Amino acid sequence: MMRSQAMGTRVIGSGLAVLLLVGLAACGGPPKWVEKGSGVMNDKDSKAFYGVGSVTGVRNEPLAWDAAENRARAEIAKTFETYTGYLMRDYAASTTAGDFTKNTEEQNVERAIKTVTTVTLSGVRPIDRYKDEETNTYYVLTKLSLEEMKNNMEKAKELNAQVRDYVRKNADRLFERLEKEEEKRATN
Repeated sequence: MMRSQAMGTRVIGSGLAVLLLVGLAACGGPPKWVEKGSGVMNDKDSKAFYGVGSVTGVRNEPLAWDAAENRARAEIAKTFETYTGYLMRDYAASTTAGDFTKNTEEQNVERAIKTVTTVTLSGVRPIDRYKDEETNTYYVLTKLSLEEMKNNMEKAKELNAQVRDYVRKNADRLFERLEKEEEKRATN
């Protein structure tokens, strides 16, 4: 009798665990930061730069997390320095030959865009992770606080004193300007 009660308790306990997991999955979904994406955020009196990186279809889970984290760091880096080279070539020709009844036309349009980001950022840290089980997509959220960035700027030996002073004096103002631009972009 005691044995059947113990088994019944285990079955009920297992059933509750399954219901709890199903319930959590049903009301779950991605965190808000996955949909919001990278950018400048002012959260609880803490100004920071956030990067969201993702990778899909990688079966090696540690490799997928690393790739998503590196992509999140790259998103923050793009906020600070991005070089974009743009080239468009457009060729069109119309040729008439002989008795002017035959006309040949041709055109060719090519476009090439190259975007490069090269910047060293200290203090970028992963702060959250999420895996979408349906799509096998890994997401990582990274953060660089404005205060930490300013402190690192003071330590930077590459910058001369004038540039360092300018950044220190204008970092808050530039951050607010960048935040406004991000808001405009989000509403468009």
